[in-house]
Amino acid sequence: MAQILASIKVLDLSRYLAAPLCASILGDMGATVYKIERPGVGDDNRHLGPFRKDAAGRDTELSAAFMAGNRGKQSITIDIAHPEGAQLVRELAAQCDVVIENHKAGGLKKYGLDYESIRAIKPDIVYCSVTGFGQDGPYAARPAFDSVIQAMSGLMSVCGQADGAPGGEPMRSQVLIADTAAGLYAAIAVMGALYHRRETGVGQYIDLGMLETSVSVCGLFAISYLMNGIVPQRSGNSNPSTAPSDVLRTKDSYLLVICSTNAQFHNLCRALGRPEMIEDPRFENNAARLVNRAAMREAIESALITRSTAEWSDILERAGAPCGAINRMDMVFDDPQILHRGVRVDVPYGDGTTVPVLRSPLRFSETPVRHGSPPMLGEYTEKVLGEVLGKSREQLDVLRAAKVI
Repeated sequence: MAQILASIKVLDLSRYLAAPLCASILGDMGATVYKIERPGVGDDNRHLGPFRKDAAGRDTELSAAFMAGNRGKQSITIDIAHPEGAQLVRELAAQCDVVIENHKAGGLKKYGLDYESIRAIKPDIVYCSVTGFGQDGPYAARPAFDSVIQAMSGLMSVCGQADGAPGGEPMRSQVLIADTAAGLYAAIAVMGALYHRRETGVGQYIDLGMLETSVSVCGLFAISYLMNGIVPQRSGNSNPSTAPSDVLRTKDSYLLVICSTNAQFHNLCRALGRPEMIEDPRFENNAARLVNRAAMREAIESALITRSTAEWSDILERAGAPCGAINRMDMVFDDPQILHRGVRVDVPYGDGTTVPVLRSPLRFSETPVRHGSPPMLGEYTEKVLGEVLGKSREQLDVLRAAKVI
């Protein structure tokens, strides 16, 4: 079955995670993705660990940081700072439908690889620039990192223990949520622009700023402030709008318990062997439970502490009381649902081995996604330049001797 983007070619001029993730998602849906990397160096994330170990336990060149955003691409090593290198990339861009880059605002203009330069040779190009702060405004020239964007967007202000509690300070998500959100929004934007081009024949420029996408991720908190002017506060693992919604101790670990309706709370009380809580006026509805959260938490935890997390997960699930174990990564990949859905996929790697990747969450009934391997540095240089741009063996040898490729 043909994949959704089987006819689309993407030129990926990006590094790190946000923009590469966008290109990777397009590749999952069938697009051919040409990833341009610096000769001998490659994407900066190739040098960030952790790295795959060899049989002797030594680090190899394969980085998990690189794999996370670069599967299914064709790595081509070209020095864009060299005039001949920039020209090669322009020739490749002329045969592509999409360009994705995340250089500093205006940074590619000096190489003739900015939107206006590419549009001159490919008028219907869809060109997506992913930067920390967008192409204009007082912060446009600033470099950006995921943690900086988390801090500035308000994300960190609502994560962590409350003021006055032990460890009460703003907390960064160790998951690179700002990068990930930007990559997802960029992929949505590119798909929208491709649909527009299909309908009109007109390409366009996409200016995507990570700060804005991360403010968007704040969603409820941001809108709440805009509506009533009240600044949201940190509340640790407790949902400030719903009770119970807490991480609670069991006999052997922890369990996330949440009840968004009275019916669910009643199910919880009966399953815990605490039916008297149903009639307790302190817990009669969500508003009362929020006011009396500490007492409610103590009552629930006094029951949970008598059994293991696994036991309670089974009991509460059957009782219709939503909960979830706090799984470590080793537990995630042993989980029956994760195993059933085949979230781990092993794909061939260029050195003859296989490497694990995550199955795309996009599950189409008619056009299934593909799961390609992350490319070795420069793995496709000669193939693409020869087959796509028609360069001869002699021309490739000259380019390599000049360190253009």
